[in-house]
Amino acid sequence: MKKTFASLLTIIAISSQAQTHSLVKIWETDSVVAVPESVLAFNQKDASKNILFVSLIDGQPWEADGKGGIGKLNPDGKTYDSTWIKGLNCPKGMGIYKNRLYVADLNSVAIIDIKNGKIEKTITHDSTRMLNDITISDKGEVYVSDSKTGKIWKLEKDQLTLYFENMPGVNGLKAVGGDLIIGAGKSFLKADTQKQITKIADLPQGADGVEPVGNGDYIVTAWAGYIFYVQADGKVETLLDTHLEKRNTADIGYDPVRKIVYVPTFFAKTVAAYQLK
Repeated sequence: MKKTFASLLTIIAISSQAQTHSLVKIWETDSVVAVPESVLAFNQKDASKNILFVSLIDGQPWEADGKGGIGKLNPDGKTYDSTWIKGLNCPKGMGIYKNRLYVADLNSVAIIDIKNGKIEKTITHDSTRMLNDITISDKGEVYVSDSKTGKIWKLEKDQLTLYFENMPGVNGLKAVGGDLIIGAGKSFLKADTQKQITKIADLPQGADGVEPVGNGDYIVTAWAGYIFYVQADGKVETLLDTHLEKRNTADIGYDPVRKIVYVPTFFAKTVAAYQLK
């Protein structure tokens, strides 16, 4: 009995050491958000003007039906505008650079003037099929993943050029410094400026949203209902598991200052906010 009890204490101690991060829910909207796929926190100098952009599919995930758009949600979850941008198809990942919001929308990239709330232009390529996530570097380099073809495109001078190929399941992207962080299926990767790829970690589920914590670690979602904390050394913790509830965890937004994770729940039609502990 003593040996069994001692073994149990050892297991508990190991578990407590392994799980060092957690998510605590702050708020969740009502089920009024029209199939949200991505959330992007837009933090401004005047914090009272901060906003969350939410990509709204409002239909089937991969149909050119014109039902999609971009909504705006206050960071406290209380004020929601579902009609800010209309006329997209099935918008997903988003990125911001110099008052422009870039949106992956099926086979095109929509560029939106944030100040005027208007779509300026859409850019496509004959080979794009299912554009999924977008990230923008500090220099304004725009990268977009194509999950159907396993390619990553780079947007330069209003043209999409092939940047990577042969990446099955590619989805989540994040430009961090000079590196491009890539979620391709269960492979979590880093590509440097010379396109040299190294593996950060193997994930339990295929990656969707990717956000840097700011210390070399990452928060990564899997669409089926998982959120992981990936440490720089490759260790993976499960922060949230809602797959049995059939609540998706799509392309998250993250406020690194307040350490708040914003989760679009896709078919559950809500956005939830969690404090990272």
